[in-house]
Amino acid sequence: MGGTEHLTVERHGATLVLTMNRPEAKNALSLPLLVGLYDGWLQADADDTVRSVVLTGAGGDFCAGMDLKALAGSGMAGDRYRDRLKADPDLHWKAMLRHHRPRKPVIAAVEGYCVAGGTEILQGTDIRVAGAGATFGLFEVRRGLFPIGGSTVRLPRQIPRTHALEMLLTGRPYSAEEAARIGLIGRVVPAGMALATALEIAEQVNACGPLAVEAVKASVYETAELPETDGLAAELARGWPVFDTADAKEGARAFAEKRPAVYRRA
Repeated sequence: MGGTEHLTVERHGATLVLTMNRPEAKNALSLPLLVGLYDGWLQADADDTVRSVVLTGAGGDFCAGMDLKALAGSGMAGDRYRDRLKADPDLHWKAMLRHHRPRKPVIAAVEGYCVAGGTEILQGTDIRVAGAGATFGLFEVRRGLFPIGGSTVRLPRQIPRTHALEMLLTGRPYSAEEAARIGLIGRVVPAGMALATALEIAEQVNACGPLAVEAVKASVYETAELPETDGLAAELARGWPVFDTADAKEGARAFAEKRPAVYRRA
């Protein structure tokens, strides 16, 4: 199934669940964790039986950001993966979804701390659920650092600029309720229920036509920065071929016959 000592991989039906698993460090990003994340994204992309991915953290936290000591490989756990980073110096950015976008929908299930690099990874996910009591924020400026995981580019495109700049320039923490109010996350659920809710959403995604789902996701990102006329043209180019698939015909037939559709990615 894959994974590393800091990243576990499980299947829940058609959903691949990636769990950041360094609870003693609030799932701070180590080299084994980053390698496991990147391999997980690749596994989801390569396996057509996977229709969605849920990203979460173990021990009541999502991710507290980068562990610089662990990333440097100053210890056995890091040393085992140094060759992977040497072979692909971009691996950590791909793992954090800065330089890689999975073709399957990625649903974040957040509990506890989701700060610094955790909030940066969050911006690469598609649907976001948080338990009440979760904490968000980009703390880098408070430490004289720069949030180089993509936040100065992505955050103002995902939430209103005034909120993005306040988060980026103050480095203050945000509650789950405030994060939802400004649009950083989609919904807040009772503490401890984020994963269960994310899996419910994943099942709703999994019940849809996989070719249609992947085409819709691709279209949203491809057209995000295009002028409306160009975006609409790109949408047609991406969307019309879906209507010619066997899955599209099956969807219409299942609706007429009042039964669940059986999609075959064809």
